[in-house]
Amino acid sequence: MKYLADTVTIIRHFSETGSIGKRVISILDDTEQGKNHLYISVISIVEIMYLSEKRRIKINLAETLNIINNSANYSIVDLTPNIVIIAKNIKFPELHDRLIIATAKFLEIPILTSDKEIYKIDGIKVIWS
Repeated sequence: MKYLADTVTIIRHFSETGSIGKRVISILDDTEQGKNHLYISVISIVEIMYLSEKRRIKINLAETLNIINNSANYSIVDLTPNIVIIAKNIKFPELHDRLIIATAKFLEIPILTSDKEIYKIDGIKVIWS
């Protein structure tokens, strides 16, 4: 299966900090074993860079990219005009999340997130618990 992980999910998984829903843990474990493929928006990469510079997370940009680049089970999704067009029609207050949601819609895959507000977005499948 293919999934898109939001920024918080990636940070928690790669840094092994914070809680992750049981279903998502199973998906991530299967991803590590090559049974799933996890997509990561370039927006999440930018957020990780920023949060690590502010010392708000325990993983930095270089560590994150090293994990992604050394596994065939992860791919970074670039921000494209098509994704921005989809985002334009999504009503969500936070721009970064809006672009990540639009990426999931563009790829037509579920998003792994604990953000309860994303559950309210039509046309998006959210997995967490």
